[in-house]
Amino acid sequence: MGKTLEITKPEQQQQQQQSSHGEKDGDVEGNVKQRHATSNMEAATHLFKGSVGAGLFAMGDCFKNGGLIGSTIMLPIIAIMCVHCERLLIRGSLLAVSKTPGAIFYDYPETVEKCFEYGPQPLRRMSRAMKLIVEMFLCVTQFGFCAIYFVFVTENLHQVFLQNGIDISMSMVMLITLLPAMIPSLLTNLKYISPVSLVANFALLFGLIATLTIAFSEGPMPPFGDRHSFTGGTQLALFFGTALFSYEGIALILPLRNSMRNPDAFSSRFGVLNVTMFCITALFIFTGFVSYMRWGEDVAGSITLNLNVEDVMSQVVKIVAALGVFFGYPIQFFVMMKILWPPVKRANGCAQKYPITMQVALRFIMVMLTFCVALVVPKLNLFISLIGALCSTSLAFVIPVIIDFVTRTQVPKGLGTLIYLKNIGILTIALLGIITGTYQSIVEIIKEFQ
Repeated sequence: MGKTLEITKPEQQQQQQQSSHGEKDGDVEGNVKQRHATSNMEAATHLFKGSVGAGLFAMGDCFKNGGLIGSTIMLPIIAIMCVHCERLLIRGSLLAVSKTPGAIFYDYPETVEKCFEYGPQPLRRMSRAMKLIVEMFLCVTQFGFCAIYFVFVTENLHQVFLQNGIDISMSMVMLITLLPAMIPSLLTNLKYISPVSLVANFALLFGLIATLTIAFSEGPMPPFGDRHSFTGGTQLALFFGTALFSYEGIALILPLRNSMRNPDAFSSRFGVLNVTMFCITALFIFTGFVSYMRWGEDVAGSITLNLNVEDVMSQVVKIVAALGVFFGYPIQFFVMMKILWPPVKRANGCAQKYPITMQVALRFIMVMLTFCVALVVPKLNLFISLIGALCSTSLAFVIPVIIDFVTRTQVPKGLGTLIYLKNIGILTIALLGIITGTYQSIVEIIKEFQ
């Protein structure tokens, strides 16, 4: 799932500090006085773009691991849990802003830090550590996205090359993609990178529509009974990881809400968050259901790999889908660098003296690292499941629930029995998914090396 963070905190804060104060929203939100620029439709578009990417093409594999009926039931449940935890994060951020004089907006790591700072006395010393943990998970997640992009592009291009008589190894194809990925990733200004996002989204949309069209045109679908309706054990663990990877867009929530003209419309009953997540879930279910019905147990980590490579149209679809993912690499890489560069700059004297040179050097090193990881891990579906189970689950479920516990303990009777049981239930599901999904993904990856 490509997750493009196009609204950066420093840019927003600069704009907001120059703007006049808006009207008071009431309750906690009245403390966030600012002028918002993004419409509901624009915010929904950004959220959709940031939550739909390479993970969408992995929905066939997701349904294979969860079963036709099982996946159709569990995906909406996961979506509801994600939306609920995103609301918990918004609530925590608003509380943190309301308690900090002069504060306008906090992103995900800062929200966690401030909630712990204002939390019970024994937890306050953990505020800095919790912020670092969230930044680490965000970095690892973005790093995983970038590595997965290399694998996705390579696997699709490799099929096309072989079909056209170009006998070349997967490693060499990946090496060919390194230079085109490297050049835009070395740029330090987002405005020079962001235009490729539009191209990437059109390419992804075309690739998906064309792939599903081909799937329907290959004749009657196999009987429903030929496919698993439910699964269990290790397959469910892999399903959970892939699903969470595809849904993980929680880092976008606070910047998007903060950018809106009417922030209340973001999380209202029929607001941006609910409507967009409903559309994303429907798209995931349709894509996964059709893909698994068509290709069954042979469905690949990316459904484009199941297309008949001898067909010219299928080759075009593979190339366009690969380009769509490829063009998203610099944006995802930029997000990772926004997290990595500030601490590196503070800790390194040379980075302060030669900021541009050192940042370009760091970017070069990180591109090479993502390339090396992609080269080592051969299976796209297992890589997606591992990142989803380990990092995406922590960011989407565990941290927001912890924030809710911390903020509610500050209010007398704020942590009622029902809320307590609900939060414990979410944590139990999340930890079970982290442990089983991570373990099974690592086991399957190790098997690939044997």
